[in-house]
Amino acid sequence: MISVEEASAIILANLTIPQKKKVKITEALGKILAEDIFADRDFPPFHRATMDGIAINFTFYQNSKRNFKIESIMAAGEPKKKLLDSSNAIEIMTGAAIPEGADTVIPYENFLLKGGEAILSNNKVEVGQNIHRQGSDARQNEKLLSSGTIISSADVAILASVGKSEVLVFELPKAAIISTGNELVDIDQNPLAHQIRKSNSYALQAAYLQMGGESTLFHLPDDETIIANELSKILTDSDLILLSGGVSKGKYDFIPQTLEVLGIKKLFHQVSQKPGKPMWFGRSETKFVFALPGNPVSTFMCFHKYVKPWVLASMGVENKIDMAILANDYSFEATLTYFLQVKLKNEAGKWMAYPVTGGGSGDFVNLKDVDGFLELPKDQYQFKTGEPYPFFGFR
Repeated sequence: MISVEEASAIILANLTIPQKKKVKITEALGKILAEDIFADRDFPPFHRATMDGIAINFTFYQNSKRNFKIESIMAAGEPKKKLLDSSNAIEIMTGAAIPEGADTVIPYENFLLKGGEAILSNNKVEVGQNIHRQGSDARQNEKLLSSGTIISSADVAILASVGKSEVLVFELPKAAIISTGNELVDIDQNPLAHQIRKSNSYALQAAYLQMGGESTLFHLPDDETIIANELSKILTDSDLILLSGGVSKGKYDFIPQTLEVLGIKKLFHQVSQKPGKPMWFGRSETKFVFALPGNPVSTFMCFHKYVKPWVLASMGVENKIDMAILANDYSFEATLTYFLQVKLKNEAGKWMAYPVTGGGSGDFVNLKDVDGFLELPKDQYQFKTGEPYPFFGFR
């Protein structure tokens, strides 16, 4: 067996080269940016008022002038005006361009309008106040967003502001998600006493869809010939294969040897971890295969620990590891990396992780009560309250 660290390193050293496509800005949310985005002009593109009031030349205020004749009114969206007499003022609305000859904005609450004049109160006025300076947010040609950014709603506003009605994004690999096993029946069937309904493949499909990926579901029985024939067809049409089951040491676990016969080079098989020890990973020149253990908690954990980071890294997304603090003492005897199921609570600004172990790697019902997995290092048996560990969340 290899360590968790070795498994992650091998996976992240074997990334796919993603395709790119253009999407409308209205469809960009949550997708991964495949181009750098630059400012097409200064932001803001002109000096603009940040409050409703009057625009004046500060020199006259500095020389004790407190009454300013109003020359005109300027609304947002109007071409910039000019003070005809620099000792006067122009009424100005929020967002309007600062008039030529003015350099300070005084809000309405600090003066009285009477007889066409603004009579200032005793509030202190600072030169340049209430003005959003041209280029103070970003300069023309400055990079605003980098390729590999997961597009948020705030990023959509930036795309719109630079005129990107369409944007180049990475296209996640089309995935084939394959469940295996004679004990599995379709979800709309009534299982016999010795059967169970398929759930792993739907969980994987949902997790991949949450990332923005498309997939097709398949099911293979525990028959070596059928597995070989069907896997050959699936590999022809798909670049990413996610298998669930058939990768352990049982007599009906045909997946590893079949993949190698079909030209998928094994990069590792078995990881020193619980759950998920039988995990298999391999590739050909363009195809990538994650063969995950069949127990549902193992499948789910391996997706979030290994598959998801691989997809994101392939798109150039920075790998950020979240941390959470163990909220209760915990002990684990085996010399394996242990992925502890936990419930998160925000306590005084800290993410505290409460163990909710459940009934083992087959107890997928327990996942409804947890938020993710806390990675506890191997060769340590006692884990104390207050210690931080890597956290892999799925809520």
